[in-house]
Amino acid sequence: MITKFLRENLYAAYALTLLRLYIGYEWMTAGWGKITGGAFDASGFLKGAIGKAAGDNPSVQAWWASFLESFALPNADLFTFLVQWGEFLVGIGLIVGCFTTFAALMGLVMNFAFLFSGTVSTNAQMVALTIFIVVAGANAGRIGADRYVLPYLKNLLFKGSKKEIGAKTAVH
Repeated sequence: MITKFLRENLYAAYALTLLRLYIGYEWMTAGWGKITGGAFDASGFLKGAIGKAAGDNPSVQAWWASFLESFALPNADLFTFLVQWGEFLVGIGLIVGCFTTFAALMGLVMNFAFLFSGTVSTNAQMVALTIFIVVAGANAGRIGADRYVLPYLKNLLFKGSKKEIGAKTAVH
């Protein structure tokens, strides 16, 4: 019942728009601050997360620390780029309402990565709020660019398929 409401109701679309704008602003400003600040380097964050895997009550699981140490840290420049631009682009996508579900999913991936790394901050709150956007699907971008982009893409992708199906049906 709640899923149907989130996916189809116009009032839900308005509420989701406000939620999208809030979450989008948070992502966009976080990313923009990292891009323009010039001081962001993911290696410090990664080293800190790896350090949280030690002790009696580690806040970072060993498997995640192993991933960070063996893959993420040696590629810290890539992760610096991905975090900066990922945060910024997720924010823009949510604010504009373009590819809303995909932007929300990528935001969830980043939030979970931060949570796995032992950083609570606003990440748990962002996960909880973003779930509503993901569950709502296209209705979350109904009042946004998705209103125009998604039907255009659907038409573009399935236009050729309809012709082929019609031609095959006519032959038989």
